[in-house]
Amino acid sequence: MARYITTTLPYVNADPHIGHALEFVEADTFARALRLAGEETFLNIGTDEHGAKVAQKAREAGEDSQTYVDKYARRFRDFADMLGITYDAFTRTTDAHHLAAAQEFWKRCDAAGDIYKAAYEVKYCVGCELEKTDSELAHGHCLIHPQLEIEVRQEENYYFRFSNYQDALLAHYATQNEFIVPEERMRELVSFVSGGLKDFSISRRKEKLSWGVPVPGDDEHVMYVWFDALVNYVSAIGWPDDETHFTKWWPVTQFAGKDNLRQQAAMWQAMLMSAGLPLSKQIFIHGFITSGGQKMSKTIGNVINPNELVEKYGIDATRYLLLRHAHPTEDTDVTRERLDEWYTANLVNGLGNLVARVMKLAETHLEEPTVLPEAAAPPSQKEYLDAFSAYRFNDAVDYVWSRIQKLDEKITEEEPFKVVKIEREKGKAIIADCALELYRIGGLLNPLMPETSETIKTAVRTNKKPENLFPRLS
Repeated sequence: MARYITTTLPYVNADPHIGHALEFVEADTFARALRLAGEETFLNIGTDEHGAKVAQKAREAGEDSQTYVDKYARRFRDFADMLGITYDAFTRTTDAHHLAAAQEFWKRCDAAGDIYKAAYEVKYCVGCELEKTDSELAHGHCLIHPQLEIEVRQEENYYFRFSNYQDALLAHYATQNEFIVPEERMRELVSFVSGGLKDFSISRRKEKLSWGVPVPGDDEHVMYVWFDALVNYVSAIGWPDDETHFTKWWPVTQFAGKDNLRQQAAMWQAMLMSAGLPLSKQIFIHGFITSGGQKMSKTIGNVINPNELVEKYGIDATRYLLLRHAHPTEDTDVTRERLDEWYTANLVNGLGNLVARVMKLAETHLEEPTVLPEAAAPPSQKEYLDAFSAYRFNDAVDYVWSRIQKLDEKITEEEPFKVVKIEREKGKAIIADCALELYRIGGLLNPLMPETSETIKTAVRTNKKPENLFPRLS
């Protein structure tokens, strides 16, 4: 079975943050779990590079827009590589193929009668690059970007007939009750769509914003950043030129933050309907990471930089901390002190100590490596696999750690380090059993902590104790 997975494309107006790390790692772990189960996968990530914020940041940096986005695209690619993300496509919305796909998508929506020109006056949040209704504002400010002033814009732009798709969207949600995960986000979405859909602007005048995809047939306009960026999900797999590649992979499983719910699950789906393409397969919506009970802010000084996490704890430990200790669907409060506690208790004193104990015993007392299965079959534990299929990454990690705890208890109860000195063969048999279970644990860690997984399996195969997996914090 072919499975296509995508993250949202981070906007390149700032460096990667911990929210990007969470989404990248979750999507990568999901893809790795599918591969482990024998499924063929295609993982798309990339960068969203058009729009007012990018043009503004480029001006502030004294750079032309293309130079600016090239620099940030490299940063995000390096960031993904640092986290061990096994992506098959890194889609940039400034790529020539994507630009052509966005224009073809526009043409199809236009041919369906869903694009028209009209006078434009709305309240607009530059931070979100979205129009806002009064119900989405508090004291005249955006709930997500309260520090920014709301702009009132008046001009003539192109609109997408979002209002045409209220009934079709609600019908789809009603028949596909797991279209959005978690359920509470589905309820939120249904409430939004049921309240009535307003057509949204999909262009900007080039004289005010030249940095964007040109509108087909109108040199005075460029595409609104959301319309352009969403098309990456189909352009990444060859649409519209490579029909074979596209039909192999589509539809897609999307990963997105809760602030993207409306765009991904309503706007994009209506656009797909208009263009005559199948809708997404499923959309997983994750929560935010806060720190000390507050949104992370440089001013407050509570920002947790994912690059610093990797430098301090290592790649796999950072993946572990994100997957186990950030709730998959709810907001999670994280502090540096808690991160240190989790790392020391569960990795240094937990998994790291267990690997050292078992492999020291094996290296000392077993003349040959433990006999392993001829081929490492994918894990068959239902609890473990079900956790991945439901995006409950923390439960998948908990399952592995339950095995770690049981192996620790086995060593404590059966005391192979004592038995081997009195009844050598019996002691060796217990040690071999422990090494085999450690190998299985290594296999279970593959989607979660891939480097650690391979280190453990190699240690058992070669019967050699590895260097300490997780150094103590200084």
